[in-house]
Amino acid sequence: MPDMSASASLAMTQLATLAKEVDEDKVTPGVLGFIVFAVMALAVWALMKSMNRHMSRVDFMEPPAPKTEGSTEDAEATGPAKPRQG
Repeated sequence: MPDMSASASLAMTQLATLAKEVDEDKVTPGVLGFIVFAVMALAVWALMKSMNRHMSRVDFMEPPAPKTEGSTEDAEATGPAKPRQG
């Protein structure tokens, strides 16, 4: 495994000392965490509003299927076909 360069080693040493100084009981998300949460909340609200708008435009009533003469579905539902008298 190659050795770490001097700058990488120095950076790791400084980060390790910073991690020791942070009190784990006082860590908060801060302003950046609030901003990210607020943006996500606004995005969800906008998506819900858009979904409701699109769903209100949907017509859920389906028109009845057009019935044609000689359809196999109609023949099966009513029984055998009867000859026409005319």
